Amino acid sequence: MPTQARLADEFGVERGAVRQALRILQSEHLLSNVSKGSPATVAPDVGKVLPGPETPQPTMVALAPRIADAFTAPHVEIDALCLKAVSLTLAMSEPLRLIHEGRMKPAKVDVRVLLPSRDIDLAFPVPVDGGSDDDLVHERWLAQRNSQGQVLRHNLLALRASHGIDVHVTFRALPFTPPVKLYLLNGEEALFAYYTLTRRGEEIDHEYLEMYDTEGTQSMLFPFEQGPALRDTTFVEQSHLWFNALWETISLELELTN
Repeated sequence: MPTQARLADEFGVERGAVRQALRILQSEHLLSNVSKGSPATVAPDVGKVLPGPETPQPTMVALAPRIADAFTAPHVEIDALCLKAVSLTLAMSEPLRLIHEGRMKPAKVDVRVLLPSRDIDLAFPVPVDGGSDDDLVHERWLAQRNSQGQVLRHNLLALRASHGIDVHVTFRALPFTPPVKLYLLNGEEALFAYYTLTRRGEEIDHEYLEMYDTEGTQSMLFPFEQGPALRDTTFVEQSHLWFNALWETISLELELTN
């Protein structure tokens, strides 16, 4: 990986935001050797792909190529419901790279993202023992949610100036913790995964805490496409209806601030 200083300069963010993003990727087992003194390295098993086109794969493996395919359309429409948007932000790097290389150029990109509200009691992540430690865990999640959303929005909106693409990125806040993640691509494809909770420990503000949390990038992603299969087509259609209902009713405007 590039140095933290180079990443901060490339994305126009503070060094602390870069360091936090790298720590998130390390906690998701995507990076190793994250420290102040040397560049991080990509974990050795990130690119491991499960066999078979219809075999569910970890979100980190399966999402990026599907997002890249979606960007071949003249009008890209991506809806996402998730906990922190880590997987979505990472998956966007591939189509962004192809656009910057001149290998694709959609005319319009619309991205809508539903994330949990900062004002709710999250079902997860939460400390195992509860109590005052919940504030530390909640603030950590909130910082991760905001930093990932800010990077996602910055990278996409930058396409306006660099390539003249009409880009719109909108976030709204949900009044509950989503037990699943859902990605809807160009009205034709739905990618669905369960958040599976595990117990793990992490140091937060120099305090080691045991918590119940999920590694979203490792959640198995199930693909559904509109086509001759009635079951898949119905799932895609119903997923769109569900997402739009959440977007238009109980969700509220979301500000990516602490």
